[in-house]
Amino acid sequence: MTILIRGADVVDGTGSPRLRRDVLVDGDRIAAVTEPGVLDGADRIIDAEPGHVLSPGFIDMHAHSDLRLLTDPGHFPKISQGVTTEVIGQDGIAYAPIDDATLDIVRRQIAGWNGNPSDLDFSWRSVAEYLTRLDQGITPNAAYLVPQGTLRYLAVGGDQRPATPREISHMQELLAQGLSEGAVGMSSGLTYTPGMYADTSELRALCEVVADFGGFYAPHTRSYGAGALEAYQEMLDLARDTGCALHLTHATMNFGVNRGRAGEFLDKVDAAIADGCDVTLDTYPYLPGATTLSALLPSWAMSGGPDQALARMEDPAMRARITADVDVNGSDGCHGVTVEWETIQLSGVANSELDRYVGRTMVDISAERGQSPVDTFFDILRRDQLATTILQHVGHEENVRAIMAHPHHMGGSDAILVGERPHPRAWGTFPRYLGHYVRDEKLLGLEDCINHLTGRPAQRLGLKDRGTIAEGNAADLVLFDPDTIRDTATFEVPKQQALGIGHVFVNGALAIDEGAPTGNLAGHSLRAKR
Repeated sequence: MTILIRGADVVDGTGSPRLRRDVLVDGDRIAAVTEPGVLDGADRIIDAEPGHVLSPGFIDMHAHSDLRLLTDPGHFPKISQGVTTEVIGQDGIAYAPIDDATLDIVRRQIAGWNGNPSDLDFSWRSVAEYLTRLDQGITPNAAYLVPQGTLRYLAVGGDQRPATPREISHMQELLAQGLSEGAVGMSSGLTYTPGMYADTSELRALCEVVADFGGFYAPHTRSYGAGALEAYQEMLDLARDTGCALHLTHATMNFGVNRGRAGEFLDKVDAAIADGCDVTLDTYPYLPGATTLSALLPSWAMSGGPDQALARMEDPAMRARITADVDVNGSDGCHGVTVEWETIQLSGVANSELDRYVGRTMVDISAERGQSPVDTFFDILRRDQLATTILQHVGHEENVRAIMAHPHHMGGSDAILVGERPHPRAWGTFPRYLGHYVRDEKLLGLEDCINHLTGRPAQRLGLKDRGTIAEGNAADLVLFDPDTIRDTATFEVPKQQALGIGHVFVNGALAIDEGAPTGNLAGHSLRAKR
């Protein structure tokens, strides 16, 4: 099928100025980009309204859609924002490679990110098998990162201890296999167990494998609060030592200790780049973060997996020790700071008996219950079997703006799609960039921002035929109105479609047509070619 898009302002993803052009899509490719009026005849013609922009499809560099792509392949929250490619396998915990015992642990540990559907066939075990499952029908494309924490479960288990040389060698073998099967790199979650139990030398051994395959390392660092600068420096030094490309995912400087300190972080990034390191980063355009309630636990309390963590909460001595860490000493799970309960807002629960707490802060809930916030914390974790998701209102606008403006910055939603009150970034990240920060705040120019969201991430992923509008490239495209595009998702009502996006193409097929989903499942896995 051929589709002719006439008279759009083409912003091609390279950062170049927009040009009014006609674009012909033939099958899954861009067949022609010409002056207006040159092309004639197609199976369908879409006449762009004056001033409407045609850009490459947006690439979400940090997505938590590993299971949602399978259980809801239409993927409307993301495709309706113009996202045509997602990078999954994030934060060091995901579903491939896997074995039977580890799968059960992983499903429970990150149920707050992805849900834990009982009717999904989890028969894959390797990265190749998981990617093949995606190829059976999804709306956007997906690239995959091998999760370092899952590798540690497979080779070491869930205990808090150094890996032996033999175990490190096993992790390297598993990582090499995943990369050879098409993964684009490796992720870590260094405030999540068991990935956080890895020391720098263990991470270095894995990054050497990633470098050998020409992939990149995408770490969730050891802290975004107290110790954030030291945590970033550890990752930058790994890039220097191993030659591994580094992508600092959801790069933030959060909590009160880091207000106004983004410049110090960016100075470290620039110094590494000046030394020849290949460093990029992504952010989401909001202040609060989102994670699981259990992530606030100190790492020692999660050692051994979910069952052991729940058992420790029932032990009076262990419970007192956890309380001291989260309320007095600072929990490494909470980035080295004490938990500020007034900033913790529940966004989703698995246990329907807890539904009435969704959308409320821990301080509000504990006041109603007549108990301390930490006792409420223990009770909710126990009753919800660690599956609770939260928002953390700990960000700073000046830091968000400074990092967003960096020339190596890209867009990533970090979107959790499960729960009744998810973070609005699940529905609004990319329109918020273009509406709020480009049109309203003028922090970025339109062409520059489109480059952040398309051309740059495609280059990082090694996608030579995506991310820009050029003849022969894959037809991942978004047609939108720059005057009206905006996010409508709010923290109170987050599940709302963005405005101003009329048409979205994935591999030449219309996924959004005049603002409505078509049901076309034209996406597939994007496997690294090595």
